[in-house]
Amino acid sequence: MVARVVLVRHGQPDGTWGQDSDPGLDDLGHAQARAVAELLAPLGPLPVIVSPLRRTRETAAPLAAHWGVAPVVENGVGELVAPPNPRPDHAAWLRSLMTGNGADSPDVLDPFRARVLGAIRTITTDSIVVTHFLAINAVVGAATNDDRVVCFRPAHCSRTTVEIADGRVTLVELGPE
Repeated sequence: MVARVVLVRHGQPDGTWGQDSDPGLDDLGHAQARAVAELLAPLGPLPVIVSPLRRTRETAAPLAAHWGVAPVVENGVGELVAPPNPRPDHAAWLRSLMTGNGADSPDVLDPFRARVLGAIRTITTDSIVVTHFLAINAVVGAATNDDRVVCFRPAHCSRTTVEIADGRVTLVELGPE
């Protein structure tokens, strides 16, 4: 059986990692969430899976309401967790990490990728997953055998489609950058 999974990057947040550890969406982000709900509405209703963070839950809300489904919170598709005291600061640490490959930071990236891919590979039915920039990159990297931390730059509320079959992830279509 093949499951088609649409990975949606959350809408534009009302803050960044350096400002707020769990920002919701700003006004543009809410508009993006409504627009992506309209685009995805003809596909369902389907299960909607979200990370535990506000920006993914708020992005999924219009689609879930349209379909009358309750989003399922899945920690596995959550954001990369920074070390407790990243050097020199969180934003600089993240920028540096994003320029490299998995082999550059295996202590951070191996568990993150294993968590994200473990969650994605358990999906057995067509689904919508609202997640994060680096999580989508982890899935695309696995599907394309690309070890870069950032192999493409999905736009807010972009839709990247993959298929899951027998634990294998195949890229169908990249979302807009």
